[in-house]
Amino acid sequence: MLTIQNIRKTFGNLEVLRDVSLEVSQGDVIAILGPSGSGKTTLLRCINYLEQADEGVMIFDGETFQMNHISRRDIARIRKKTAFVFQNYNLFLNKTALQNVTEGLIVARKIPKARAVEAGKRALDKVGLSDRYDHYPNQLSGGQQQRVAIARALATEPEIIFFDEPTSALDPELIGEVLSVMRRLAEDGMTMLVVTHEMNFARNVSSKVIFMDNGSILEQGPSREFFANPRQERTRLFLQTIGGIPEAGARGAAEGPA
Repeated sequence: MLTIQNIRKTFGNLEVLRDVSLEVSQGDVIAILGPSGSGKTTLLRCINYLEQADEGVMIFDGETFQMNHISRRDIARIRKKTAFVFQNYNLFLNKTALQNVTEGLIVARKIPKARAVEAGKRALDKVGLSDRYDHYPNQLSGGQQQRVAIARALATEPEIIFFDEPTSALDPELIGEVLSVMRRLAEDGMTMLVVTHEMNFARNVSSKVIFMDNGSILEQGPSREFFANPRQERTRLFLQTIGGIPEAGARGAAEGPA
């Protein structure tokens, strides 16, 4: 479905991505973990061409694209098949929940308003906001605003949704409602790449985990294996620090059967 080969990205003298490659199959839910500054968000932004990589190749739906030399037309075609959910919702404050969902359909995709409204309502229903169509962002909790952002992504019927730490801006008591929506999407077979620090989501919902450090993928594998048997000392230290594995049993788990 999607293959990324040898992405490199620098900002000035800082090399943020170093020869990163990954493969995504239809229905995959891939959790991207790593410390701050490891390149996780930049990787997502390069894949969706919100940033332009210095080097790299993308193969998407059988087509090959040079990531450092791609036309605006091809970028637009790729983005029609993908959606991006940001940390901070990025909603229009002067538009209702339904208008936030339908704006891109009407303006960017030229979908007739009546059809866009139908699609918008279906998407809001799917994230549990059927009673919030006419509410403005300042009338919604942070969790509800992020669910509007997810509905906006769903309304475009993407093949892949990219999530950039979708719960990081939320109060702790609101995180669960967003993760519940994402769990349902995973159960429905939506393909997702998720930059996250939510270890329960990574362990119990994702099908695969990628661990990044210092601009590179240090370790990756099926989620259960990744948490039960981290192979790299740096991975074990990270998981211990954030509570991904119990400290006392970490080494024993890492050295147990795969």
